[in-house]
Amino acid sequence: MANLTAPAEPSPFAREMRRRRSLRRMSQLELATLAGTTQRHLSFIESGRSAPGRAMVVRLAESLGLTLRERNSLLLAAGFAPAYAESPRDAAAIEPAMTALRSILTGHLPYPAVVAGPRGELVLANEAFGVLTEGAAAHLLEPPVNVLRLALHPEGMAPRVENLAAWGRHIVESLRARALAHPDPELDLLIGELLGYLPAGVPTGSDHLGFAVPLRLRTEGGELRLLTTLTSFATAVDVTLTELHLEAFLPADDTTCELLRRREEARTG
Repeated sequence: MANLTAPAEPSPFAREMRRRRSLRRMSQLELATLAGTTQRHLSFIESGRSAPGRAMVVRLAESLGLTLRERNSLLLAAGFAPAYAESPRDAAAIEPAMTALRSILTGHLPYPAVVAGPRGELVLANEAFGVLTEGAAAHLLEPPVNVLRLALHPEGMAPRVENLAAWGRHIVESLRARALAHPDPELDLLIGELLGYLPAGVPTGSDHLGFAVPLRLRTEGGELRLLTTLTSFATAVDVTLTELHLEAFLPADDTTCELLRRREEARTG
């Protein structure tokens, strides 16, 4: 009688490849075309019948649009060393970039701007950041400050936000979109926490993805109407830098512009 053996289980790398491709809703043919290989070869990789070389793993990771951290993880799963460095934020290797960011923050005055990490942790802020923290509870301003928690917490900015329901929904849905593309259990926990701060009855879900509104914020000098812009560092080759983003607030009307200009003059006066 023939000796039958069960097929070998797919490797952790093969399972991870299938998972990542499924998250992107890409067919094997689509991914193979982008990565410059054949559907047959990719099928063999995902079934564990073929072990790709390092260059192929990198091409597949790039074609999937993975972050540098995710690319390193995929390389490790395939048995290769990570390709991208992850420097501490005070490391000499990324100091020129951090210095440039400080210069950008200063140049953005009199308008507030911050540099934050992937889950909202505050890294840098300019002097105008104080207009956002007026009246916030001390525990929310103790390091490590989380700007997302500060924005929606009932002891943070929330009591001064005139359009809290709409603005809070915009923040949460933007985070959900990021978590969908790049799964992160810690980010999921933060999203759950932030949802708990939104006013009762605020609808959330995929129907509202892309919904964007200006921030209407009460201050001692009057109401500010602020637009926000996000800048990321997608071309960096250091994991730490690619996970930072610069959030700059811009005046949505002349009144806001004048209020922030006067505030800055009083600070430097």
